[in-house]
Amino acid sequence: MIDIHCHLLPGIDDGSPSLETSIDMAKIAVADGIADVVCTPHIYPGLYNNAGPDIQRRVSDLQSALEVAGIPLRLHYGADTHLVPGLLAQIQSKTVPTIDGSRYLLLEPSHHVRPPQFKESVFELIAHGIVPILTHPERLTWAAQHYDDFTDLAKSGAWLQITGGALLGSFGNRAQELAERFVGDGWAAVLASDAHSATRRPPQLAAAKHRIEQLVGGDEAMKMVMGRPAAVLANQAIPLEGICIAAASGVAKPQRSWVDRLFRR
Repeated sequence: MIDIHCHLLPGIDDGSPSLETSIDMAKIAVADGIADVVCTPHIYPGLYNNAGPDIQRRVSDLQSALEVAGIPLRLHYGADTHLVPGLLAQIQSKTVPTIDGSRYLLLEPSHHVRPPQFKESVFELIAHGIVPILTHPERLTWAAQHYDDFTDLAKSGAWLQITGGALLGSFGNRAQELAERFVGDGWAAVLASDAHSATRRPPQLAAAKHRIEQLVGGDEAMKMVMGRPAAVLANQAIPLEGICIAAASGVAKPQRSWVDRLFRR
């Protein structure tokens, strides 16, 4: 599996605080079946003022440390980029990195307030050849009331990234229900861990992948943890119809029984 959203770099944001923790997280990822991780520290002006060149250097340093420790995990660079004014210029200057320099960008909207000109800002990135991957929409407190915003953006070429822990209830019932809705309705493109630690939020995907298999089948689950993430790393374009959007295309989806919904299997 490939994890495209992970706060693995030590001492750079609110993720891993030390090299020791990063090594522990890497061991957990490998044991869970993850072969590639994109290191995506926050870029949030005024709080986490990280930049592309430094992130790349830190990824290279951590890769060397993993090789010394004998941990077979391939690292890639990126950033969990907060949606702010002037973002396009920062991307073009490479201050804000896309994933491995590709067309794909992890984009984090505000958690508690719908950003002004939200859709317009994302559309601007798409118009300039960038594929925004909107991180954890299921965990945004305003997302359920603006569900159509996300489906409109997905129809226009943005991707939605669901957090593994959210599907398993780690972020509460509201986030779990919305994660299941995005997946079940066919709008979620990729699954990622958004791991921040080796304990409370570890880099694991296998259990959440199994949950996706229950919701929409094994083929779609593999696309979310392998097919589309591999296309991201290879900087390959995927036609719009290749992003699941089953709801828009009219493709029938497996439905959960009332027993399944009741016991949240």
